[in-house]
Amino acid sequence: MLLLLGFVLTYAFIAMVLGDMTLQNTSRGVQLLYFAIAGIAWTLPAGAIIWWMEHGFRLSRKPGAK
Repeated sequence: MLLLLGFVLTYAFIAMVLGDMTLQNTSRGVQLLYFAIAGIAWTLPAGAIIWWMEHGFRLSRKPGAK
């Protein structure tokens, strides 16, 4: 859970800073497109972290056991 929280906070900060630094002189439409994509893109790695939290490597689990 802490990994997920740390990832989301770090991702949001980096996306915000990159967008602010590189898109200052662009149109509002380009800025909207960037932040819309950046606002959705974090879900892919977050989904992988959530999957890992649910199905992660467990030594005590036997193959085929539920």
